[in-house]
Amino acid sequence: MEQKAGAQIGKQAFIQSLVILFVLMLVAGMLTLVVPAGQYARLEVDGRESIDPDSFHFVEKPEYPIWRWFVAPIEVLGSPSGLTVIVIIVVLFFAGGAFAVMDKTGTLRAFIGRIVRRFRDRKYTLLWIVSLAFMLLGATLGTFEEVVLLVPVMIALSYSLGWDALVGLGMSILATNMGFSTAISNPYTLGVAQQLAGLPFPSGAWLRILAFIVIYLIFMLFLSAYARKIDQDPQASLVHKEDNAEREKYKAVDASFIEENPKQNRAMNFFGVFLLFILAVMLSGPFIPAISDYALPIVGILFLIGGLGAGFLSGAGGKKVWQGLLEGWGGLAPSVPLILMAASIRYIIDSGGVTDTILHAAAEPFTQLGAFPAALVVYALALVIEFFIASGSAKAFLMMPIVLPLADLIGVTRQTAVLAYIFGDGFSNLAYPTNPVLLISLGLTVVSYPKWIRWTARLWLWVLLATAAFLGIAVAINFGPY
Repeated sequence: MEQKAGAQIGKQAFIQSLVILFVLMLVAGMLTLVVPAGQYARLEVDGRESIDPDSFHFVEKPEYPIWRWFVAPIEVLGSPSGLTVIVIIVVLFFAGGAFAVMDKTGTLRAFIGRIVRRFRDRKYTLLWIVSLAFMLLGATLGTFEEVVLLVPVMIALSYSLGWDALVGLGMSILATNMGFSTAISNPYTLGVAQQLAGLPFPSGAWLRILAFIVIYLIFMLFLSAYARKIDQDPQASLVHKEDNAEREKYKAVDASFIEENPKQNRAMNFFGVFLLFILAVMLSGPFIPAISDYALPIVGILFLIGGLGAGFLSGAGGKKVWQGLLEGWGGLAPSVPLILMAASIRYIIDSGGVTDTILHAAAEPFTQLGAFPAALVVYALALVIEFFIASGSAKAFLMMPIVLPLADLIGVTRQTAVLAYIFGDGFSNLAYPTNPVLLISLGLTVVSYPKWIRWTARLWLWVLLATAAFLGIAVAINFGPY
């Protein structure tokens, strides 16, 4: 059976997230019954709302019946944050639809094929460039699930170059995850989180670019060292025995890189023009207020037009273009109730008047911790929640409305809180056995989960240390804006 294009939320992952979010909605509702209502005074600072940390006081509890807990995911659309929720959902569908079209019509595969043909005779240069290409796809465009379909191709390439399945996974899905997690302009995690934080998209990119470079170097030193070890002794591969039986069936997949498709070249060039437009919007957004307010919707529209145009130019036919678009939207559809349920948790405690009371109770121990440990706590919280809820956008709606005002109270900038969130959301994606993308990717290879963790454990340690250091830098420089 042909795999559907684009990001597909698995049934098990959807049900798991649905149950967890429903339980959290009930917990939020119970808090409105047992926690006294309280309120901080809100101030207008440089055109944005801020909390006066010395103004907390208890108030009379508002009337909020239990039955409204269960309709909160619908009511949230009519709340002050409802427009933000709708805009983000629409943008996710625009960007997701564009990538599904390019996935279905073979343009993503053709892009990687072009790189492979150009550098095939220089295998280590090829390793560094292919890995960089996948990292950039994740960091700038938010590509992640879509890369699963390219995993067999990268395994075949790795075999043809004398390496193993782990190197193939490393230069494809693992490289994409490394980029996705630094989120230079990732519309799915950074775009959602910054929109919720009231930050210009994609402001603060300079520090994330530095993080991208450092993580790229750490990752490539790890991956190329392992590849060289296999070149010196093929039996040093952690999956040497398992690989021997697999190599034959991948030869046909590898051969598909030899041929060049002129129509796909036109499709890639067309989408490349729209990438330049997207880049221009991203670069000018933080400096031009008229663009800044609409940067995320503009980027979503450009993605959709560029993806559809590339699909029609690819030669795959209009039927495949529309099929890819519908499959992409169908795959994203389950994220809508998850996003609404996640957004409703803050809405419930707001409606019960207990949000500020909870913030007041949490702020004191965080203040005693200090700004840097508090940023690490946000990082750790995202790492923990990732184990249960894989959807990055749903997790942003769950975490950001609580974390952001807390960051205001303890003196951590919102930009730093967003950075901690995207690090925690991203790097754990390919470490937890609850992540469907990891399980599907491993299922396409001979690599077992225990061997995957054994291979990547040292990399995760270095990544955690590096990202913690970047959070320390962010706190030290008061990373902004605000």
